[in-house]
Amino acid sequence: MRSSVVATTPARPGFRIAEMQIGPTQTIPWHYHSEVQDTFYVINGTIRIFAREPDEEVCLTAGQTYAVRPGRPHLVTNAGDASAVFLVLQGMGEHDFVALA
Repeated sequence: MRSSVVATTPARPGFRIAEMQIGPTQTIPWHYHSEVQDTFYVINGTIRIFAREPDEEVCLTAGQTYAVRPGRPHLVTNAGDASAVFLVLQGMGEHDFVALA
């Protein structure tokens, strides 16, 4: 998995955009954020997002977005045969990562 911070804007303190790349067998494990919403935007490839409370499964391809509210557990997987590249946008609040088993 490759991750890099693409931008942090002084005009929007606390707002950040991270670019991520995951291979066909990679997963971002179950986790949640206490205060920030994750908004996913797929650049290329296909990702699958599994969310709890309530249970939901979403498959995203290039150009599609999906948001996970603060406190909602979620898992991200690659749903294709090649690497997927996507952006994760997070708004104001603490950028915590609470891992779940």
